[in-house]
Formats: sequence, C-alpha cells, structure tokens
Amino acid sequence: MHTIDEIKVDDSNMEVFLFEPDGDGPHPAIILAMHIPGHMGIEHDEFTLKTAERLAHNGYAVAVPFIFHWWEKDAVMDTKRKEFSDDRCLLDLKATFEYLKKRNDVDSRRIGIVGHCWGGRVAWLGAGHIPQLKALAVFYGGRIKEAMGIGNPPAIKLAENIRCPVIGFFGNEDSNPTPEDVDDYEEALKKAGVSYRFYRYDGAGHAFQSFSMPERYREKQSEDAWEKVLDFLKAALK
Repeated sequence: MHTIDEIKVDDSNMEVFLFEPDGDGPHPAIILAMHIPGHMGIEHDEFTLKTAERLAHNGYAVAVPFIFHWWEKDAVMDTKRKEFSDDRCLLDLKATFEYLKKRNDVDSRRIGIVGHCWGGRVAWLGAGHIPQLKALAVFYGGRIKEAMGIGNPPAIKLAENIRCPVIGFFGNEDSNPTPEDVDDYEEALKKAGVSYRFYRYDGAGHAFQSFSMPERYREKQSEDAWEKVLDFLKAALK
C-alpha cells in the first residue's frame, strides 16, 4: 500500500508516492528515482511500484517523486528527454529529501537513493548534490557522462562530491551505458576516493530487472542484484 502526497517545487505541484514498511519507525528511507516512462504517472509504472513495494517490505520508507511533473503527463517523451534539466531535477530531489527528513517515522540520518535506467543517472545526480545521503545504488544508469540543461556539468564530474558508498549493476550487453562507459564511471569514483562496488553481468543488457519487458528481463541476474543491493542497503542504512 502507498499514499500520495503533493509538494510544491518552484510553483509546480509534484506527486510523491510514499511506501511505508511495517512498524512504527523511525525507519531508514530511500528516494527511488523513476526510470524513463515519464509520459505516464507513477500509478501506471508497474516496475517502479513493485520495486518500491519490495524495498518497503525490507524495512524502508520509500519516496518516489514524479520528476516529470514539469510537463503534462501525456506530453511526448522525446520532448521531456530533450528539455530535461538537472537544475529542475535537483529541486525535485532536494524537496523529496526534505519531505522525508520531516517525517516522524523516518530517521533523517539514514536516507539513501536508488535508481534504474534514467533514474540511475538521477540517483547519481542526487548523491552528487545532497551530501547527507548515506547510500547510492545505480542500476544500468546511462548518460551519466552527459550534461543535461544549459550550464550544468556532466553528471560524472559530480563523483568528487559523493560522500556515501556506491553500488552499481550493469549488463555487459548494454549499449547505454556501454561497458566502456561503466569503466569511466568506475575511474571517476576511484579518482574521487569514493567507496564503491560494481557488478557486471554477462548475458544481460539494459533493463535486465524490468520484469514487464520479457525480451530484456533476466531473472537470474536480477535476483542476484536484488540480493546484493539489499545487503548493501542494510549495511549502509540499518
């Protein structure tokens, strides 16, 4: 079960879907960054809903901000890709972080961020700007080497600002990010002195956890990644 709140972000209303674990708390919490289907509301994104539910079942309060609220929900996705700006996305992430911090059932000292695909880049972006975050998990995040929005740096350059441990999961058959891109992510984290662990899966490409896309879903690799990310989050946040 989840509830839906609206928070104001620079004169725009943003939906935040909140999934709560059993018990009174205060609980560790996770900001779950959406992947690319921003042409729909979160309520139509089965993958994000099920991912949030699984994290909540494991003891986390999970907030999913609708980071595509700057456009109409039925706007063309290509427009959102082209117009996406890290400046505005950061407003969303910081507002979500403050939303969680103010909740009595959340331990504000134990908040992490997780994202898949587009959301993997968004999660990296958040960790590069919110030093209070205690964990970052990136699942096949593409475009981390790109800048989005005029005047913004490529997200990879934010590695030097990340203050939390990082875990990453990637398919060796992916084209965005390619294995060479992942090498660059790794090098940036090494250079910045960030504690990290990357897992790279043979026989898997992009979106290998997306059970709603049978042509991409790889159950064995997905469940292995789930086991590893839950162990990582437990160590970092619990």
